[in-house]
Amino acid sequence: MVDVNGKMNWSTIIIGAGQAGLAAGYHLLKAGEDFVIIDSAKNVGDSWRKRWDSLRLFTPSQYDRLPGFAFPASRGIMPSKDEMADYLEKYAEKFKLPVRLGEKVNHLSKKQSGFEITTTKGILKCVHVIVATGTNPLPRIPEFANDLNKNVHQIHSSQYLNPDSLPSGSVLVVGAGTSGVEIAIELAGSRHTLISGHPTFHIPDPILRYAGRLYWWFASNVLTVRTPIGRKAKKSILKGGGPLVNVSVKDLIAAGVEQVPRVSGVETGQPKLENGRVVTVSSIVWATGFKPDFSWIDLKVTDEKNGWPLTKRGVSTEIKGMYFIGMLFQYGLTSGLVGGVGRDAAFIVKHIHQHQNGHPEV
Repeated sequence: MVDVNGKMNWSTIIIGAGQAGLAAGYHLLKAGEDFVIIDSAKNVGDSWRKRWDSLRLFTPSQYDRLPGFAFPASRGIMPSKDEMADYLEKYAEKFKLPVRLGEKVNHLSKKQSGFEITTTKGILKCVHVIVATGTNPLPRIPEFANDLNKNVHQIHSSQYLNPDSLPSGSVLVVGAGTSGVEIAIELAGSRHTLISGHPTFHIPDPILRYAGRLYWWFASNVLTVRTPIGRKAKKSILKGGGPLVNVSVKDLIAAGVEQVPRVSGVETGQPKLENGRVVTVSSIVWATGFKPDFSWIDLKVTDEKNGWPLTKRGVSTEIKGMYFIGMLFQYGLTSGLVGGVGRDAAFIVKHIHQHQNGHPEV
């Protein structure tokens, strides 16, 4: 809709057209709400297409569905990143979700009548806003990386594509979570590869392959913020990373990857390990995770300590009418996964719908 000043107005605007934003759009559509989804990408699914070439989801296809549309693959198949990207694009087309692409959000502020969003294409206004920009906007790289020799090629895991994208010579992968382990194993096929850090807990492969339904139920319904074990798991995962899935320390050993202690700094332009050893490498892949960036929101909505939004199941506790979705452990372990985000989306949309109809609580 357009007002007399030429500004666009909706009841709800979703910022981000990834799996979280699309799931929220599906539920808003079913609820009959007036909304639009905006994203800076050229195509729906581009965030997946840009990831490394060999990446596959670590959950089987039957658990990789968004609400209302099953993933088009046989059970037990681990989809590739391009297959997931295509699925998201088909999802938006199937439900005719109102997605505006190539529109970057520069600023979000609160006005008396609602929210005002300044984008590269104009000013949008809404009563409710759902931030679905994902959990990995900015790479987390230690400051001492700036002290490394300029001849050491450095990239973050989000920039890695394949072994040929790195110069020849030995490589150090910093970070022993699932992404770091997978990248290290792939690189070890063509060069001497080291991996730094302490690998996280490994979920045994048979659990996913032969007891996947039970594990998914446990991860979805027991490992949540409502249970003591879930709250303990959330604290551990937010601090140390998620468990290893589909890869393990045994796989590192089999591939010939050299495991070394954590990197503590730089000496003579090369990475120095916490045991005092200095390793000489040609490249470093920083598989060190991400940090949040909500600096474009002109509102106090985040925790000053860690920068993550202050919410209750995605409902902002600071600003009425603001919601967040797609965050790690937003409600449960599966909140950050394709197959788990639908539950969080349904909760948020129910909150929006009931508040519009005069019900103060969901």
